[in-house]
Amino acid sequence: MEDFPHIRSLLARHPELAPLEPQLYACVSMLSECIRSGGKILTCGNGGSAADAEHIVGELMKSFLCQRPLPTSDVEALENICGREEGRRLAASLEGAIPALSLVSGVALPTAFANDVTAENCFAQQVLGLGNRNDLLWVISTSGNSRNVVQALRVAKMKGLRTIGLTGSAPGAVAPHCDVQLQVPASSTPAIQELHLPVYHALCAELERILFTH
Repeated sequence: MEDFPHIRSLLARHPELAPLEPQLYACVSMLSECIRSGGKILTCGNGGSAADAEHIVGELMKSFLCQRPLPTSDVEALENICGREEGRRLAASLEGAIPALSLVSGVALPTAFANDVTAENCFAQQVLGLGNRNDLLWVISTSGNSRNVVQALRVAKMKGLRTIGLTGSAPGAVAPHCDVQLQVPASSTPAIQELHLPVYHALCAELERILFTH
């Protein structure tokens, strides 16, 4: 069986998360399948969970724990475009990216949609426009009941995306729409958020390890 060192470390530091071990492995499998099939990861949440959604994208789109040099084919392509010296310099200052996009990052579209149509569908509209069958929607909700997150999940399922939910101990309204739900064992918002961060750090680290060190 493959070793998952970052999940192993997570569970050693947070033994209260041990019941989530099978779901954590399932998430790693889904995330890696998404990227290897040419898909991208979409994230969303509200408030502190919106910050977590952006944090996840930050760990995925640049190096996190290991180096991510560009493949030789990309370096050679840049040399052909820019010239050998400039191409190598540009390639050396770039890092391999795991395609990921936070749906909370924009201002114009979500506020326009909230003003002109309805705020509860601001994430769903973006999933409709950006989501493809090989993609994955990763939602974060401490309550598990955020209406705009639930709507995004519904549209994701309509479009054939895989879905991951990161919540507190209550399953909430997101549960029927998540392929995998990670319910951390906490009920207050601060306590839930304190467990969410090490969980998504471990998942991002495992995905990076699989894609860039195997």
